[in-house]
Amino acid sequence: MSEATGPLKGLRVLDLTAVVLGPFCTQMLGDWGADIIKIEPPSGDIVRNSGVYRNRGMASVFLGINRNKRDLAIDLKSPEGAEVLRRLIPQMDVLVTNIRPAGMARLGFGPEECRALNPRLVFAVATGFGQDGPYRARPAFDEIIQASSGFADIVGGENGNPPAFVPSLIGDKVTGMALLSGVLAALYHRERTGEGQLVEVPMLETLTAFLSVEHLGGLGFEPRNGDAGYKRLRYRKPAPTKDGHITLLPYSTANWIAFFTMAGRPELIDRLSVRDPVQRNANIDAVYAAMAEIAVTRTTAEWLALCEEHDIPATGFTRLEELTEHPHLKAVGMFEMHDHPTEGRIRMAKPPTRFEKTPANIRRLAPRLGEHTREVLGELGFSEAEIAEMEARKVARQA
Repeated sequence: MSEATGPLKGLRVLDLTAVVLGPFCTQMLGDWGADIIKIEPPSGDIVRNSGVYRNRGMASVFLGINRNKRDLAIDLKSPEGAEVLRRLIPQMDVLVTNIRPAGMARLGFGPEECRALNPRLVFAVATGFGQDGPYRARPAFDEIIQASSGFADIVGGENGNPPAFVPSLIGDKVTGMALLSGVLAALYHRERTGEGQLVEVPMLETLTAFLSVEHLGGLGFEPRNGDAGYKRLRYRKPAPTKDGHITLLPYSTANWIAFFTMAGRPELIDRLSVRDPVQRNANIDAVYAAMAEIAVTRTTAEWLALCEEHDIPATGFTRLEELTEHPHLKAVGMFEMHDHPTEGRIRMAKPPTRFEKTPANIRRLAPRLGEHTREVLGELGFSEAEIAEMEARKVARQA
């Protein structure tokens, strides 16, 4: 194991999260140098079996969001588990959880109880729905939030089509990044004042704000001024070429003029009013239809060469199977190979954020269930006999 080199080196984080949202946040904190102690029940995080695997309990999704963490498997509902938390919390800078607030309260470790143990603690909780609203007690998963926020409507839901989900855990991961931002902002506040605070990041509100940037549209005005949604994004589609598809994205007025000129259709510049951004956007369905009609006259490679020559944004399509061979990603070393002690040779995306002075690093691979139970309990002052008793009673589990 290498040493932490990131800007959060020395920060201590108690990770009471499961599935994807919370672990995605805490992995980024770990990538950036924080010491993460992940607590799992002795039965394990349910995402341990999500995706493909060589060994049960170490599936691909778990491996992708739980590196740079130590793992303590203990039953928090037991008296011993409660005692472990009582000893851990005073040592922590941050507690991150996506256990519903009522569940944390039942455990006896709501924000006030934790604040009594550690006034400087940043208590960060991800919820499905804001706790001041009528949905506060409802369970929430990615699909629930995509459906509730309008995301599924913009993906499908047009021209009488049924709504559709983004085939990625977009709600979990966007909220995970918002949770990370909230933690860092609260730590900055603590740096100035010395006080910790509660940070709540609700999934529905977070994804709704994310979507509303461009899709609130006419609903952003009172009285209403047109339809919701951003028309240009509704009409953009891959353009068919002679031998496949391409993403053609003339964006500026100069881009559009250059595109229709090099395509041999300069008459469309005035016919489609592309010189005027307001008129162009109002007429975007006809503009994109003309572009698609033109795109099929050349191969993808021919278009890419022409677009590069004229500085017009464009790209081909990368299949998932080809992602690791993408020329740019390969050149920057986006995917790293590591030797996991039980899972063998594994590939993972490196931390994408680059710090000039304090680079992020991967120093621990995803832990086996309870891999560090004895280590962490020993650090907390439990004797070997006490730890052995916890294991015998199945309150704690060592890998």
